Amino acid sequence: MMEEVARVVACDNQGWLTVEVELKSTCKSCSSSESCGTSAVAQAFSAKTQQFSIQSERTCEVGELLKLGLPESVILKAAALVYLMPLLGLFTGAVFGQFFAGLFEINSDLSAIAFAALGAIAAWFFGKHKAKQLEVDSQPVILAYLGSGISLEKLPV
Repeated sequence: MMEEVARVVACDNQGWLTVEVELKSTCKSCSSSESCGTSAVAQAFSAKTQQFSIQSERTCEVGELLKLGLPESVILKAAALVYLMPLLGLFTGAVFGQFFAGLFEINSDLSAIAFAALGAIAAWFFGKHKAKQLEVDSQPVILAYLGSGISLEKLPV
């Protein structure tokens, strides 16, 4: 199970929480990040966050931290859909292109290339659509209630 810490930004009376997760860049975790130009560019941009709603068994305060979990199978399925579907479409399109070239007596190479490109693009859109559906259908679960976060702004100087 993949785990991430989220901060509660809103809570309603029906048990739904709006949580915010900071999206981390892997560019900041490398040992050579001090001398890397790509890391400097990644650090120049502000941290991005994602908000979504999740159902909770108990009420939470705004600012409370939660440990959320998402099964790895969801991420693996989405990655397979987005990366492997275009390859499957590419090869299937090329086979159809060869077949239609023989039927209509046209250049088989150009037909295979055109159908391969169309197959890859169509499969990419299909995989992306299915991956979004998978993302909507899979809700993270609350693994632990971590309490309030510590703010350094409120500490006396």
